[in-house]
Amino acid sequence: MENIDLINSFSEFKDDKNIDRVMLMSILEEVFRAALKRKYGSDENFDIIVNPDKGDLEIWRNRVVVADEMSEDDNEEIELSEARKIEPDFEIGEEVSEEIKLHQLGRRAILALRQNLISKLYEHDSTNLYKKFKELEGDLYTAEVHHIKHNAVILLDDEGNELVLPKSEQIRSDFFRKGDSIRGIIKTVELRGNKPVIILSRTAPEFLTKLFEQEIPEVFDGLITIEGVARIPGEKAKIAVDSYDDRIDPVGACVGIKGSRIHGIVRELGNENIDVINYTKNIQLYISRALSPAKVVKMDIFEAEGDKKAKAEVYLRPEEVSKAIGRNGVNIRLATQLTGYEIDVLRDGAEDDEDVELTEFSDEIEAWIIDEFKSIGLDTAKSVIDKDVAELVSRTDLEEETIIEVQRILKEEFDR
Repeated sequence: MENIDLINSFSEFKDDKNIDRVMLMSILEEVFRAALKRKYGSDENFDIIVNPDKGDLEIWRNRVVVADEMSEDDNEEIELSEARKIEPDFEIGEEVSEEIKLHQLGRRAILALRQNLISKLYEHDSTNLYKKFKELEGDLYTAEVHHIKHNAVILLDDEGNELVLPKSEQIRSDFFRKGDSIRGIIKTVELRGNKPVIILSRTAPEFLTKLFEQEIPEVFDGLITIEGVARIPGEKAKIAVDSYDDRIDPVGACVGIKGSRIHGIVRELGNENIDVINYTKNIQLYISRALSPAKVVKMDIFEAEGDKKAKAEVYLRPEEVSKAIGRNGVNIRLATQLTGYEIDVLRDGAEDDEDVELTEFSDEIEAWIIDEFKSIGLDTAKSVIDKDVAELVSRTDLEEETIIEVQRILKEEFDR
């Protein structure tokens, strides 16, 4: 293999990966010096001259002339008779520079050299790619679906870089086809071996933040700040916003007229229900807003102490309790995430004999189940709790497991 072939091999990568000239020469020299060291034991007395633009590469070995039969190291010293074959007027003590041709390294060394060259190029490319995307962690990014696996979607960006969207980072309702354009945030960038693995996420709270920055001009310009985000991806989210300009209504600006501004974000998130609330440093008011749409009657705040977390005991009218908790406890979970306070919901002024209409539990109990109870004259929570399970099974079309679960939900409400 001639010098030009190696340079051409390198140039293919150079053009494709946009490696600058200085780095090009550095990698070439590093690879050749490693080959020389393996062949001669040392590379310190070699000069390597690289001209990648023209495809020129020269290797010169420098040795000191010594008397015949006095050489102790053939790599660094050359006997006088040998030196005079190169140039007849050499004298002892002078330095001889002799060009080394690639074929002198041997066929195996040349093949290993080329493989090492390719490996160094890919390593350089991987390092650059890792650095580039590491700086983009947390940023919004768009890529196209290349192929779909059972546990991840593999994406390619405009430059052909591969990104991974794991199943765990997808919204439950996400459905993609090859060629679809996908937005997410770059969650993490890891080096596995020498290959950077770029993880995209659509479930991280930061994704919602970045969508607001992109879709709401006032957020992008910093006129409105996002003070907190809590998400159950694809289901519901709460986002607290604030503005230092009294002329700006932060909630109104984010939602837009008839929801015009937030609709695009909701669609992007698979119709995720987004509550936008005004942020405040008044923690009682903040928790009250976080529990929306429920209306709070009063509240007791217990700040964190030792191992105990910050806690809020919130009192509501009985008809507001199910609103505060939300279907499957979603609303109270998000309020807890958003405010950082563990929230206990209590009924205000509820007496032991106070009862609650079954319809107040519509967020937690399906409508057809409530209708089954109503069909036998059971309209309130206590009327269902007080009935024997076997009797309810015989009088309704409900299964025993369903009735037991409903009674458990109702009892929990009365135990608060």
